[in-house]
Amino acid sequence: MSSTGSLRRTEQAPLSAAFTRDGIATAVAALLFTVILVSFRPFQPAGAELTGEGGDIVNQLGFGSLGAISILSLLTLADRRVVRSLLSPSWLLMLGFFMLSVILATDPPSAMRAASFTLIGILTMATILALPRDAEAFSNVIVFTAAAVMGLSYVGLFVFPNEALHTANSIEPEHAGLWRGVFTHKNIAGPVMACFSFAGLYLFRRGRRLAGFIVFCAAMNFMLHTGSKTTAGLVPFSILIVMFPSLLGMRLGTPILFGLAMVATAIGTLGIVFLPPVKALAAIYFPDLTYTGRTTLWEFAGEMLAKKPWTGYGYESFWGTPLLLNQDQPFDRAWDIRTIVHGHDGYLDIAVLMGIPALCVAVYTFLIAPMRDYMRIPLRKENVYLGDFFMMVVLFAALNAFLESFFFHRSDPVWLFFVLGVLGLRQASLRPIAIRHTA
Repeated sequence: MSSTGSLRRTEQAPLSAAFTRDGIATAVAALLFTVILVSFRPFQPAGAELTGEGGDIVNQLGFGSLGAISILSLLTLADRRVVRSLLSPSWLLMLGFFMLSVILATDPPSAMRAASFTLIGILTMATILALPRDAEAFSNVIVFTAAAVMGLSYVGLFVFPNEALHTANSIEPEHAGLWRGVFTHKNIAGPVMACFSFAGLYLFRRGRRLAGFIVFCAAMNFMLHTGSKTTAGLVPFSILIVMFPSLLGMRLGTPILFGLAMVATAIGTLGIVFLPPVKALAAIYFPDLTYTGRTTLWEFAGEMLAKKPWTGYGYESFWGTPLLLNQDQPFDRAWDIRTIVHGHDGYLDIAVLMGIPALCVAVYTFLIAPMRDYMRIPLRKENVYLGDFFMMVVLFAALNAFLESFFFHRSDPVWLFFVLGVLGLRQASLRPIAIRHTA
């Protein structure tokens, strides 16, 4: 999104405006956002993500096209200053660790194919941020994407009920009746709808009240029907953390509360496994606290990380690999580590796959830098509204990552929204968000 100084034009008729350079840029951003969230295989059978399906020719051609369109759009339609500003040193270092983990993988060619999906996803989200020339254009992108993704998900409940709902015949029959829409699992649908609810608040605050209200209500309703208790709890918490300090005229309170929430959640999750004092207290006061068996996964991952702390095991080279398939399975372990596809903690998974140094860079890039950017946001209405939206997304996803794993996970929609939030906060902090002036 460009600065206000670049907008010296009068409002055109809506139809003719759609065929201007700015109109085409907005349309491309909306299509990219919609397609990458819906994916090229919508309404996959529940559990498809567990079997590793998706490396087919449709996905390869589709994501290759997304990458090509993104690059072409950045070269021809985007503001060059905005494009350059997306390349922060911390992101470049983080991507360096990511590519090193690909090189160190047990099967580098296979890991590179998987990594290409991840890189295209990051590129696409950066393009979606760079193309809209003003706040109104970005709002149009959100409205179109939300309408398309949620519309398809709601329609699917009636047209493709066996695919849009978890069923008793799926891999996880205990989820029967829960909504997942176009996504492969309720645990993806729930967080995505949570992010759309934040988008609805953003639209409402900046004057698109009807659209904002509809998007917020539709997203919240769908999210509640996914049955995701973690998501349902984090949504109001994220809104409160971001909005409450602003209402009191204390915006700097949000980064402070963000940091406190992250530290408290880290202690309350990983701390009960890796911090002896916390572990001892948890054993006394919360002896049954295992986060549905996750603590056993974290203990195992910690033991394996201790063997390769500096480099980790490489991208796509730990969970679901022969390394674990040949492991003994103690009878008292809650989950069979031989069938697990990720560690149910994004931060721990970064360490296991890329090493502890990479985790340190990730903490800065994904948590500290966004807080810094939020504090630097100009106190202009459009910047504040947009910054609050991105901060809600980042806070929600960052907390959710303590119980789920999506960092660098190919085209996972939760990961994509997180990238949008992190890069978006940087953009909102660097320049005034342009406002479309009428004649």
